[in-house]
Amino acid sequence: MARYVALLRGINVGGNKKVPMAQLRELLEGLGYTDVATLLQSGNAVFTSKERSPARLVKQLETAIAQEFGFEVSVIVRTRDELAAAIQANPLPGAEEAPSQFLVTFLSDVPDPKLLQMIDPAAYLPDEFRVVGREIYARFPNGIRDSKLATVLGKARLGVTPTARNWSTVTKLLELADR
Repeated sequence: MARYVALLRGINVGGNKKVPMAQLRELLEGLGYTDVATLLQSGNAVFTSKERSPARLVKQLETAIAQEFGFEVSVIVRTRDELAAAIQANPLPGAEEAPSQFLVTFLSDVPDPKLLQMIDPAAYLPDEFRVVGREIYARFPNGIRDSKLATVLGKARLGVTPTARNWSTVTKLLELADR
């Protein structure tokens, strides 16, 4: 049995793709997952499964969500240990001091380095970002809402599916996975 974190992309934003968390928990339990919990309304779920392949979990979840809710949702899955490693690998200091100004963008796969090179970090200062494996870490000292960098990193221009969570949510998901 392994502990997993599922991150649903683009649900419950602006009244679009509404997925009530109680229904999501029921759906996950119906798939045979146990110890299911959700965090916030933005599509964060933690569960235990016998399945050893995160890729198979992604397919199961995306298919079940489409059947249950009638629309497609991209899902990113990390094991509990992968989430802990992502937190540990954070290359930008200060996330704990200003967690609402710090995002981790979880990617479906390692992005193409050529596509990353097309993003000029100097064009977005004082915002900054670093890529480590399948995560992009970004700090937004003036806030995320009006950041051009946040918009660029949140789009699927990197050849992979992205979904971002602020530092508080990321650390709370690990706490939830450890219960």
